[in-house]
Amino acid sequence: MTYLHDIPLDEAVAAWHAALDGMGALRKLPAESLPIAAANGRVTAAPVWARISVPHYHAAAMDGYAVRAADTVGATLTRPLRLAVGEQAAYVDTGDPLPAGCDAVIPIEEAQKLAEGAAIEIEILAAVTPWKHVRVMGEDIVATELVVPANHRLRPQDLGAIAGSGHTHVHVYRPPRIAILPTGSELVAPGSDLKPGDIIEFNSIVLGAMAEEWGAAVSRLPMIADDYESIKKAVLAALDDHDLVVINAGSSAGSEDFTARIVAELGEVIVHGLAIRPGHPCILGHAHGKPVIGIPGYPVSAMVTFDLLARPLLQQWTGQNVAPRPTVQATITRKVLSPMGQDEYMRVTLGRVGERVVATPLSRGAGVIMSMVRADGMAHIPRFSEGLNAGDAVSVELLRPTHVIDQTIVHLGSHDLTLDLLADQLRRERPDRSLSSGNVGSLSGLLALRRGEAHLAGSHLLDEETGEYNRSYIRRYLPDVPVVILGFVGRTQGLIVPPGNPKGISELAHLTRPDVIFVNRQRGAGTRVLLDYKLRQLGLDPAVIQGYDRMEFTHLAVAAAVQSGAADCGLGILAAARALHLDFVPLFEEQYQLIIPRQYYESELLAPLLAIIRGEGFRQAVSALGGYDVSGMGEVVWEN
Repeated sequence: MTYLHDIPLDEAVAAWHAALDGMGALRKLPAESLPIAAANGRVTAAPVWARISVPHYHAAAMDGYAVRAADTVGATLTRPLRLAVGEQAAYVDTGDPLPAGCDAVIPIEEAQKLAEGAAIEIEILAAVTPWKHVRVMGEDIVATELVVPANHRLRPQDLGAIAGSGHTHVHVYRPPRIAILPTGSELVAPGSDLKPGDIIEFNSIVLGAMAEEWGAAVSRLPMIADDYESIKKAVLAALDDHDLVVINAGSSAGSEDFTARIVAELGEVIVHGLAIRPGHPCILGHAHGKPVIGIPGYPVSAMVTFDLLARPLLQQWTGQNVAPRPTVQATITRKVLSPMGQDEYMRVTLGRVGERVVATPLSRGAGVIMSMVRADGMAHIPRFSEGLNAGDAVSVELLRPTHVIDQTIVHLGSHDLTLDLLADQLRRERPDRSLSSGNVGSLSGLLALRRGEAHLAGSHLLDEETGEYNRSYIRRYLPDVPVVILGFVGRTQGLIVPPGNPKGISELAHLTRPDVIFVNRQRGAGTRVLLDYKLRQLGLDPAVIQGYDRMEFTHLAVAAAVQSGAADCGLGILAAARALHLDFVPLFEEQYQLIIPRQYYESELLAPLLAIIRGEGFRQAVSALGGYDVSGMGEVVWEN
């Protein structure tokens, strides 16, 4: 089976819902009666009317004496008035019912108790008005009043009001029951001993947690290998006692992608293929009167499509509208090309730099779940757009609260492993602050500073003529921006090679050998600048280096390429080689520095970060990684 169409999202959902509605599958779920204490977060299936008033009697609002307000008329500072306790006044505690005939309370601190023999009186210096310091019957809730309407998601305060108005139970919609069926012969459980080709199955954990946040009862079904009859049998069993069946993976058109065939055999496929990215190979259908969704196996595709397709369905079943997430207008930090004809949902990090919120695109790969972990928001690029240029405005749906965005320190520049260490230390010491790093390379980091899109940039750009780092580039690209260069780390750059260095690679000249495959860094990265400089010094032609045009954006990505066997070596730092248990051939020493515009260097936002950089604890943690010189960490190297 091939794709039926690439249908725009709104049209696809409308067609699917129309088919479901025609068979009654969009009706609200049945109601159940729950004890109030067990109903938090559930949705009311009927309105709740007060059975009693709250309070259901006239109650003293303060400790003191209940009186008739008329008996206090005439009391002044110069002409105190005395009232006989027992006849004209009665002592009450807060919450006590008012004695018959009383309509006010004099606070205990405003009445002086006098006793002469058996007679007890109070002396007051001011009159009280009727119903002063009294909670009158029905002040909070009046019997028969609406406490909460139907289709209302219950909150803790709602539970209190319902109980206080005389109820012990509340009618709520039954939770939607969702079955999540992971399929694929390559899947293994978390914690398994891995061999090449194994994929840890965690999508069911992620999707199940999302559905539980939306109020669903989730069944995470056992993994099923790519076998048509086995998958069909599992789907049939799930349809018996679930409201929605979600089949994860097998939604494309490959030889082992069985989902569309199974849904068609058991019911009907309404949509196969959405005009969205990520999440293109998606299936919407129904079987045995129940909706079925087939979603891609890539984690980001699975999360995005599940949110777009399942959440509205669950909300409809419980009488809810899909609450739009807050959005913010942001400035995109780099050019983004987007395919025509597809709505793209792009993950971004956010931070407020000056008066603007800036959005930095994260990895757009459908399998990169860390892009969802790091994302502060989701930018929507409409399907008839070719993308965005750096500096364009973009609407971003927030995945974190705005106050978190406002307290985020934005770093754009060269990658270094110590930045993750720094981000962790910052959150430990200041939970209200975050460090967001976009690995765009040293030169792009300086350009981001020039555009006002970052608070700081890590850079290690070598001036070939002077041997200095960063200064000449700052003079060229940031001539009108006062900056501080802060010493951070000295690093050892060298060749990352497999354990044992099987091809005996020991110098840059070996990159030109026909049996050596290299992996490079992106243009503008300090490591790339250093490599090109050294190649020119040695008279080596990059064109003869196999893999010179293959680019990665981080030192860890270079190390991963070597570890996987996709490359024999790559230029990077010792810490990256150690992180993946690879060997390392040291070649050069360099300075990795932080470039900080003065307005942010002196700001309260960055103060905790600078304090950590200058602290002994962080210095020791970096030294423990190996391959770093921290002797100049935190020192001002240069300023203009």
